[in-house]
Amino acid sequence: MMQLYSLLENWRIFPSVSSMLSVYASFSTFLMLFRNVYRELVPKALESFLISKLCFLFSRNNSSPSYATFIIDDAWDGLDRNKLIDASRLYLSAKVGRDNKVIRVGKFRGQKNVTAALVEGEKIVDVFQGIQITWKFINQEKGDDAAAANRLKDNNSSRKGQFEIVFEEQYKEKVFQEYLNHILETCKVLTEGDKVLKLFTRSRVGWNSIDFRHPATFDALAMDPELKKSIIDDLDRFLARKDFYRKIGKAWKRGYLLYGPPGTGKSSLIASMANYLKFDVYDLELGGIFSDSDLRRVMLDINRKSITVIEDIDCNSGVRKRSMSSRPEDKCDDEAAYAKQFSLSGLLNCIDGLWSSSGEERIIVFTTNRKEVLDPALLRPGRMDMHIHMSYCTAEGFRVLAANYLGIKEHGLFEEIDGLIERVEVTPACVAEELLQSNEAEVALAQLINLLNRKKKEKEEL
Repeated sequence: MMQLYSLLENWRIFPSVSSMLSVYASFSTFLMLFRNVYRELVPKALESFLISKLCFLFSRNNSSPSYATFIIDDAWDGLDRNKLIDASRLYLSAKVGRDNKVIRVGKFRGQKNVTAALVEGEKIVDVFQGIQITWKFINQEKGDDAAAANRLKDNNSSRKGQFEIVFEEQYKEKVFQEYLNHILETCKVLTEGDKVLKLFTRSRVGWNSIDFRHPATFDALAMDPELKKSIIDDLDRFLARKDFYRKIGKAWKRGYLLYGPPGTGKSSLIASMANYLKFDVYDLELGGIFSDSDLRRVMLDINRKSITVIEDIDCNSGVRKRSMSSRPEDKCDDEAAYAKQFSLSGLLNCIDGLWSSSGEERIIVFTTNRKEVLDPALLRPGRMDMHIHMSYCTAEGFRVLAANYLGIKEHGLFEEIDGLIERVEVTPACVAEELLQSNEAEVALAQLINLLNRKKKEKEEL
């Protein structure tokens, strides 16, 4: 009896049949009015567009997204190096290690912190403007041994691996136009500030670098003050004339020829120029160049804001006077074979020809002990813009060395030393070596006087 009473009580909760019919009639009337208004206000084309978009939305949510892949490597058919691969390594170095089980780590000269790098088999997920981008590293040196050997023989190959970035295909344009530029800009910010200069040397697989921390400065350089000032003014003028070079139709580069006997400070001057300009230094050994095309590849791989140094160019038979190097007694077998592969015209084309426009804001420095043996074509105006004679030590140069090594600007022996230096030929390197013998100024200066007197006597005996 109680169950029947409870069932009747629950039945009262539901609306009556008349109420439900009333609600249905009202809803049907609303639908008819909405349909008439929709047909009047919504065009057929807009209706089709909305339906297609809704279908695409639901179909995309119900299916797996498609992905696109970009490959970043240095395996280009052209001569230029892919700068994006270096930027990618630096960009990822700040992201490696958070979720990676295996990472490559190391600490290199001049770095305060340990550097991390991605290894093969590990991934990094980066997020850019809501886009998930997965990075992978692939080691290209694995696989066929013959293919690996051929890569090592390729003088333009510094590619030890490649990066793959994977993302949803619908964001391909955004990744290409914005994300890759974001990597380059981030790399630029990371390398600005207290820039550590680099010294580059060339190996079989490309340019390798170490930190360049040479302490030489123009203030400490034992050189004639007027000559020193003219070099500094020329460097300042070069940096400030980018638009001027473009206006007159010349490549924005500058060439210097440093000539003089060994020990006169040519290398110190180059280091001073690099520290003054904050330019990296590329030490180019012409002996490692196998052909004119190889030289072009090497020059194209040199970055802007750099000094390319070719030392002791007089030791290369290809750039001596052609009348001299044509004589059999002036050539050995190795030099003759080398001259056939590497030509003076190829070098000149990289310095002052069409290929010289391949890089901007660059300086080329040649050094030689014997300017007179160089081919006149190398010395013409426009090839080497400024010829700098690195002479024997002068009285002004000695004063600079005394201030640097002994911390003195005046001394009773200076007058005697000045007179001797003017009468003999002694290099700044020899003077510096004598000043290093003792911390006592009196002792060091006395030893220098003995050296100068010996040289004076040798000169008189000739």
